[in-house]
Order: sequence, then C-alpha cells, then structure tokens
Amino acid sequence: MPIYRQIIDQIRHQIAAGVLQKGDKLPSVRVLATKLAVNQNTILKVYTELTRENVLKIIRGDGTYVSSDKQTLTLDKRKKIVADSLRQAVTQAIQLELSPEQLNELLRVEYEKIISQRHQD
Repeated sequence: MPIYRQIIDQIRHQIAAGVLQKGDKLPSVRVLATKLAVNQNTILKVYTELTRENVLKIIRGDGTYVSSDKQTLTLDKRKKIVADSLRQAVTQAIQLELSPEQLNELLRVEYEKIISQRHQD
C-alpha cells in the first residue's frame, strides 16, 4: 500500500478513535514530513485528498484542521478503518496458527476490556 494511503488511513483512524477531534490543528506539511521521514509532497497529497473529502480543512496562512468528527464518517468508512486493522490481526493469527474461534474469542475479550476501561475513566 502506498505510503500516502497509509497516512490517510492513519489520520482517519485517529479521527474515528477520537484521538483527533473536530477543530484540532494538524502539524504543518514540513513538520509531519520530517516526523514521518517522507517527502513533503506526500504529506501535501494526503492533506489535499482529505480536504477534498471534507475530513480536513486548510486555512491558508493558519494551518490544517480536522473538519469532521467520528460521527461524520460514514458507516462504510468506519467499517473500512476497522477492517484494515483486523486484516493485519487476521494475518498474524494465521501465521501463529490460531483458529477463527480462538481469534473471535480474543477479539471479544479485548473489546470487553476496552469498554470496561472506558466506563471506569
């Protein structure tokens, strides 16, 4: 998967997870490119595509901001974000010879742990 697509997916994931919220300012193209060790044009492409999709808003001279929140992501987009993460977990489970039943049980247990922790916070 191209690096720009990976970065786009990561930004969407952070929005869906609530790490990035509507109105949050993202790092400048130069800062994020340096942090991720990629070309500035790659980050510009990411920001441009996410702006076109109304996920981000670029304000000239001020910066790039999150313009949507997890509720504005369509169900299909939210499912895709989760499916991408699950694909990696399934690949690892297959490599480690875990059955679908064992994987389902792990998913259920981890889901319940996280929900439980959220209610405690």
